[in-house]
Amino acid sequence: MEHVSGSEVRLLLDTHVWIWSQEQPDEMGVETQRLLLDDANEIWVSSVSTLEIARMVAIGRLILAKELRHWIEDGLRSLVARSLPVDSDIAMESYQIPEPFHKDPADRLLVATSRIAGCTLLTADRLILDYPHVRSADARR
Repeated sequence: MEHVSGSEVRLLLDTHVWIWSQEQPDEMGVETQRLLLDDANEIWVSSVSTLEIARMVAIGRLILAKELRHWIEDGLRSLVARSLPVDSDIAMESYQIPEPFHKDPADRLLVATSRIAGCTLLTADRLILDYPHVRSADARR
């Protein structure tokens, strides 16, 4: 886990952080809110997060304030975020990252994306925050 500061930071949002930013901003810490509002920072969202959100909506585990497509589009726009697709390099890296790491495929893809794209993964997931092979920051700070 690292303290994120400096002139420009490349941030990859974990799925729950993206949801919090749109639905429950009070879940995020003050530093995280500042990072998301700082125009100098690049904010990225993985297409894996879009998949996870779509799945949660489809099974009724998540109810969004608006229709999914609009939520995704508006969520990216409001954060001035860009979407990072999962390509072959990210897919391969997700199962070549140093072990041990937990088996959740989405988390593996997010860690791999962060490593390849040179981003700090903004998360509250303790397993990711404690994983020494990815730059991460605690979204509750």
